[in-house]
Amino acid sequence: MKTAIIAGATGLIGKQLLFNLIESEVYDKIIALVRKEIPFHSPKLVQVIIDFDNLPLIADNLKADDVFCCLGTTIRKAGSQEAFKKVDYDYCLNLAKETHKKGSKNFFLVSALGANSKSKIFYNQVKGELEEAISKVGFNSFYIFRPSLLLGNRNEFRLGEKIMQIIMKPISKLMFGSMKKYAAIESQQVAKAMFWLASTNHKKGTQIISNKQMLDL
Repeated sequence: MKTAIIAGATGLIGKQLLFNLIESEVYDKIIALVRKEIPFHSPKLVQVIIDFDNLPLIADNLKADDVFCCLGTTIRKAGSQEAFKKVDYDYCLNLAKETHKKGSKNFFLVSALGANSKSKIFYNQVKGELEEAISKVGFNSFYIFRPSLLLGNRNEFRLGEKIMQIIMKPISKLMFGSMKKYAAIESQQVAKAMFWLASTNHKKGTQIISNKQMLDL
């Protein structure tokens, strides 16, 4: 039986993953790092109210075998590129560093299709820089999940994303082979892929899980 930490448990992927972890026989304790308590209770679930700007203050709650990072925002919601990078880079990297200090062996990160530190697209550049930074922290296993357009109902409404979901959902059914890399993917499929790979024997080093691999799983 293992302990898991999950950050971003109220997000599109995180809330699906949280249910998978709680229902699993692999984990007997799930620590959810949340800004405010979520209306969900389980004997396995420990909710830790957190200010990600002061992560070391809750260091005693950062002991786990596996760490799942589903944090993420948009530039529009954050308000600026700097505010976006604070969430999608600083918070995620700090979580990796602090949990590694406490003995966590495996880290599972939701990144994005197109993540590349050399990209001219700011969003993809930040995602790529984060992947590279966490790969140097020293985890036994570091799994990077790069989903394409996510399907599912978010807590907040995103008009542009909703339009793309309507367009891409039927088109994605026609994508096969290498084209599945770009197919839209249900948030629960990403969560299940993360959980499945965490529940099996981990491969050492950095493992990049493509959108196609998640769909195939």
